[in-house]
Amino acid sequence: MKLHKPVSVITVLGVLASQCMAQEPPQVEKPHGPLLIRSYRPASTSPVNLSNSNRLHSLIRAGHLYLTVQDAIALAIENNLDLEVDRYGPLSAEWNLERAQGGGPLRGVTNGNSLVNQATSGQGVLGSEVAAGLAQNTSNGGGSSGGATVSQIGPVTQNLDPVLQNGTSFSHTTYPYAITYVSGTPTLISGQHVYDSFLQEGLLSGGYVQVSANESYEKQNAPTDYLNPSVAPVVQIYARHNLLQGFGTGVNGRFIRVAEKNIQAAHEAFRSQLLNVVANVLNLYWDLVTDDDDLAVRQRAVDQAQKFYDDTRKQIELGVIPRFEASRAQANVTNSRQLLGIAQATAQQQENLLKNTISRNGLEDELLDSAQIMPLDRIEVPDQDNLPALRDLVATALRNRPDVALAKINDEVSEISARGTANGVLPSLQAFAAVSASGLSGTSAPYQGVAPDPYYVGGLGNALGQVFRDDFPSRRVGALFAGTIHNRIAQGDYGIEQLQLRQGDVVERRNQNQLVVDISNYMVALRQARARYSQAVDSRKLQQELLDKSQQSFSFGAATISDVEAAQTTLVAAQETEVSTRSAYSHARTSLDQVLGQTLDVNHVSVEQALNSPRVAKP
Repeated sequence: MKLHKPVSVITVLGVLASQCMAQEPPQVEKPHGPLLIRSYRPASTSPVNLSNSNRLHSLIRAGHLYLTVQDAIALAIENNLDLEVDRYGPLSAEWNLERAQGGGPLRGVTNGNSLVNQATSGQGVLGSEVAAGLAQNTSNGGGSSGGATVSQIGPVTQNLDPVLQNGTSFSHTTYPYAITYVSGTPTLISGQHVYDSFLQEGLLSGGYVQVSANESYEKQNAPTDYLNPSVAPVVQIYARHNLLQGFGTGVNGRFIRVAEKNIQAAHEAFRSQLLNVVANVLNLYWDLVTDDDDLAVRQRAVDQAQKFYDDTRKQIELGVIPRFEASRAQANVTNSRQLLGIAQATAQQQENLLKNTISRNGLEDELLDSAQIMPLDRIEVPDQDNLPALRDLVATALRNRPDVALAKINDEVSEISARGTANGVLPSLQAFAAVSASGLSGTSAPYQGVAPDPYYVGGLGNALGQVFRDDFPSRRVGALFAGTIHNRIAQGDYGIEQLQLRQGDVVERRNQNQLVVDISNYMVALRQARARYSQAVDSRKLQQELLDKSQQSFSFGAATISDVEAAQTTLVAAQETEVSTRSAYSHARTSLDQVLGQTLDVNHVSVEQALNSPRVAKP
């Protein structure tokens, strides 16, 4: 079938290139600047564009909008709001991938150790008690927050963005201290500042590593404090990793792979919307062509009725027929004009529908509202369709249809997500290890003739030297195990998801079976439309011959006005039938292309050109 004029590849590329220049799709520009600054700057999004492309007004000349079918498709791609809404889908999917690559269900830091405001062993009076085992080392700040509830099936992925955190505190404390032989004073006054920093990196394999550094400075009024003031730095490397539940990149990276699949799905959703828009424009355009053809039929009927009325009056003046026949001829003219008015209103309504589809602001554009659309292409029915075999058409549909591609992507997403529920059945087993080094140094303050070991006398440099020489190492390893008796929640989640996967396989097969039925039905509909059109053409030719003979016989007095009116009415009906069957054929052809998923290829439409005008930046 040839529904429009041939379009060369060069012409199509030119149309799409000018389209890209005319309308910019939604854009998101990532922030610029140094890493530590741009990470906290928001991205900027382009404003919504509700103005029509320049192409629309350029096609209006002398109050007429001259449209080829390719022009109508290009205008819809540029201006259709349904398509503009779907342009946001792929861009949102790209930023969802950006979010997934950061890991973690919520923003924050995985639980780790904190050294902020701890009483450092050996530093000051309280530190001496800790070193002697007379007190416990406690933390007054830092640590992880609690109370957050995360709703998610399967293991939670670690936060994958490196996190740098610093806690700084200054304190001045006064304690009553009754054990004066320890402190040398009944009132212990301390001035302290603590700098605590750590850098944490989550591992996609299912753990995290944290490097922390703490520096604690303290000055007291206790005469028994041999090092006063003193500084105590501590450096620690801490690692924790899952060994059963939450272990492996396949489990922890599933959301990243799902986000990547969702980008493909968003593109397929846009392609589906683009296909539907193009098919809708084709139907609206050919319906307008049909209405114009029907309008031409009605206009010819009015012209014929008027001519017959004029001929009747001449014959009345010659006395060939009685005068009352003029009333019947006049009634025929009036009826034809009424039908012409109805056809004009129908064509105007169809114009409005097409204008709304190819414009962003509909009929609010005064120039567009006042313009009359002049379709330049006509519906042409080829001599034969030459349809491939049903099996070949089904293969074409499975290869081209967006919904088939979406179903495949959804199946892949379900398989990826199922890894989480399968891994979630396992118990939790975590191993952890910590390596730390400490130092202590300060100003010598002898008490009752006793001075500190000279090794500890000095400043921060001396203490850091102890740390980097690993003079006071600490090592810690361990494991945490947690399991649930019966484990019915995890087992239930896994069972439900597996059943849904199997159910999805059955639904997919059912949809494929229905697809075969749909293609077969559209093939039959196309063949029936062709047969009806051929019959309508033959009928119209026959009725034209009958009208010509009736008018000839009437001129010789061998036929009555009723015979001519009946022949005219029958011819108009035959012409309308020809127009409607030609329209039905165009709809059947468009529907078959749509069900096969080849509407875009047939009409030379590029998905990438329709979607991807130049963007400033992607994630």
